[in-house]
Amino acid sequence: MKHLQFSLLLFFTLAFSSAFAQGTVKVTGKIVEQGSKQPLEFTNVIIQTPENVTVTGGLTDANGEFSLDVKPGTYNIKFDFISFKPQVITGRQINTSVNLGLITLAPDATVLNAVEITAERSTVEIKLDKRVYSVGNDMMVRGGTVSDVLDNVPSLSVDAEGNVALRGNQSVTILIDGRPSTLAGSNVAEVLRLLPADSVDKVEVITNPSARYDAEGGGGIVNIILKKGKANGFNGSIIATTGDPANHGLSTNLNYRSTNFNLFSNLGYNYRNNPGNSFTNSRYLDENDNTTSYTNERRTNERLRKGYNASLGLEWFIDSTFTWTNSLSIRRNLGDNPSKTFYDNYDADRNFLSTRYRYSLEDDEESNVNYSTSFIKKFNNKGHQVKVDASVSSSLEEENTNITDEIVNTSDTSNNSYQRTSNDENDTRTLLQADYELPVGEGGKFEAGYRGSFATTETDARTETLEGTDWVNDPNYTNNLEYKEKVNALYTQYGNKAGKFSYMAGLRWEDSNIDVNLINVGNYNNKRYNNFFPSAFLGYEINDGSNLTLSYSRRINRPRGRFLNPFAGLQSNINIFRGNPDLNPSKTHAIDLGYIKKWKKLTLSSSAYLNVTDDNFQFVRQQSGDFITQQVGGADIVDPVTGEVTVVDGQDIRTPVTLTTPVNISQEYRFGFEFNINYNPYKWWRINSNFNFFRNETKGDYTFNGDDGNGNPVIYYQNFNNTAYTWTTRVNSKITLPYKIDWQINGDYRGAQKNAQGRSRGVAAVNTALSKDILKDKGTLSLNVQDIFNSRKMKNETFISGQVESYSEMQWRQRQVTFSFTYRFNMTKADRQKEQQQQRQDNGGGEEYMGG
Repeated sequence: MKHLQFSLLLFFTLAFSSAFAQGTVKVTGKIVEQGSKQPLEFTNVIIQTPENVTVTGGLTDANGEFSLDVKPGTYNIKFDFISFKPQVITGRQINTSVNLGLITLAPDATVLNAVEITAERSTVEIKLDKRVYSVGNDMMVRGGTVSDVLDNVPSLSVDAEGNVALRGNQSVTILIDGRPSTLAGSNVAEVLRLLPADSVDKVEVITNPSARYDAEGGGGIVNIILKKGKANGFNGSIIATTGDPANHGLSTNLNYRSTNFNLFSNLGYNYRNNPGNSFTNSRYLDENDNTTSYTNERRTNERLRKGYNASLGLEWFIDSTFTWTNSLSIRRNLGDNPSKTFYDNYDADRNFLSTRYRYSLEDDEESNVNYSTSFIKKFNNKGHQVKVDASVSSSLEEENTNITDEIVNTSDTSNNSYQRTSNDENDTRTLLQADYELPVGEGGKFEAGYRGSFATTETDARTETLEGTDWVNDPNYTNNLEYKEKVNALYTQYGNKAGKFSYMAGLRWEDSNIDVNLINVGNYNNKRYNNFFPSAFLGYEINDGSNLTLSYSRRINRPRGRFLNPFAGLQSNINIFRGNPDLNPSKTHAIDLGYIKKWKKLTLSSSAYLNVTDDNFQFVRQQSGDFITQQVGGADIVDPVTGEVTVVDGQDIRTPVTLTTPVNISQEYRFGFEFNINYNPYKWWRINSNFNFFRNETKGDYTFNGDDGNGNPVIYYQNFNNTAYTWTTRVNSKITLPYKIDWQINGDYRGAQKNAQGRSRGVAAVNTALSKDILKDKGTLSLNVQDIFNSRKMKNETFISGQVESYSEMQWRQRQVTFSFTYRFNMTKADRQKEQQQQRQDNGGGEEYMGG
């Protein structure tokens, strides 16, 4: 395999490493700012015929210099840079290579006055296959985490457990800088909560990815792009944060750029306390749905976390056509999660029986190291290039928990129990990718590439129970899981323009070799399959301000992490989540019809979409057949609420254990439509809003073995045919108040949704923030409040005939108040906005015919 990877790398490097520019002359020069004579990097230089037909173009380098190849002839040469007056040289005869010398650009006072407004309007870039959201101006996430960032991006939502959904679909692939390697480890939601928001530059939302992207993620791709400075010289920022509940942090972004290299880094420390709470009220049923007993479970969590993260990168500009980038990131996090759970038990007539108290003290350590390298070789300034990326990462997580379980308000300790669990996970991941791009004709592009992803995750989970003075292993919650994934992929695609039409078609082939091994029981399972993933995009430019797009792609969603791991945490021992190592991947056909309309002050982006998924994952809640049995007797039981004394003599309290597990049982049809609106009614007011409505239909049946409550085996049948309608909306408003104080407020609502075993209730939340620039715009003070009304809670109702009826609420984090101070050195706020514009130009902005 290693020889194959090396051979492919060598093939791409040699096959595309020749430029062919014959019969041309060079046009060179240098562009500086009038007055200061400082070079203007990223200035647009465009060479056109006298009829204004563009022949070639490019950007100036860090010294303000440019060099372009053209055939001999007569040309108009244009120079343009944001907030400067453009310059034009007309009718210049060029027969031999020529140096145009020093060209000066004067600041445009009118444009300078509108720089901030321009930057605000550019926070959302709309391309035909993705939307790009700049994070730098979002006050709401300062001092927060990447999870907070994603929860403020239109089309995305993050539930109380940290799971990310795109248009309500949780089958989403999360990338960082285009790579999954920095998310090594099974709990992606937890990783997103540990990374600081201040390290994020922008977020790409790709609802229907093309063939060049990994086929993983039935709902689409979310790519988180971290900050990398582009400004000249030494500059950066320092951010200090404090809050209640405890949210203290210090981070810095440092950057030094010269002619030959760009050195960038991000360092940070944070200490957070995320107190949460939950409860589940259950009514247990017999086969005739008569009540047999009740149990009310309520829990509080602390979730204390302190973390360190550091990243260092170097871009080396070997010459004007070759850039080599290397980066190293290290992350380490320590956490404690003391959890208190109370179980109030009642008989069928709602008479109080007992209260159990379960105390769980979880201690975990997690570390991650990631190294990545990439190079870009440009053969000309028209987009002919080859890019090669490679990365390796290693992640280690150790989690240990001590659990005490006892009956309260009684002197009898014979039924007390003590457990300890450990869950060690070691994850290694290697990624190798090569992409080749070749412009064809005036507006076409051919692309091809290879991607190899190789991952191994080993999880050693163990549970022990104290019996007398000895710790005895519990085989029901002990396993050694080994997951190996080897995915090799090849892709090709071609796109072009024909008048007002744009089109692109591609094909991706992936070979998947998956091992899911339960070593402790000798269960070895290999799944080898390969698939073709076609994609097609069609765009029509109705006029200068409106576009229509139609796209199709085929996707796959492979189960990983907690979806596969049979081990379950035991904070609760009557409501347990258990992974399923026999899960198969689900496959999705995705169709998207989009319409974009731009007016002077308003932009509308809308789409209608259809996803058809086979072997979709469904979470099944069922009784396991096991019971938690405790004998109450030998002492009086005192009701903690009324003080009433009840004598219970030798009575067994048997509480059923309910499992939640994912299974492949359904076909899913998801149809919906979405609107995104950006509106600037005034210079001082900006509004953006998102609305998403979808219909979700599932079809499938599930049969499992259970218990009738008296020890007799019963076969249960569950029909999962279900049709649900729901909607989500988000409104965000940003207003500039007197004294240049910025005020931002947003609210979101997620509608109720029915499923085959119950429904989730609607949830609403409101956030707000204030921001003020000080110290001549070098500093910024911010105050934000997340979840003002403490209403962001996940609420679920469940009814399983013959088993259980329950209602639960879970609040991951209570209302959070955060205060932050940002200081920028050698870099004002306007410099940062200019840098963001330069980055957009460097990345092709929004002018690509199909993105990518």
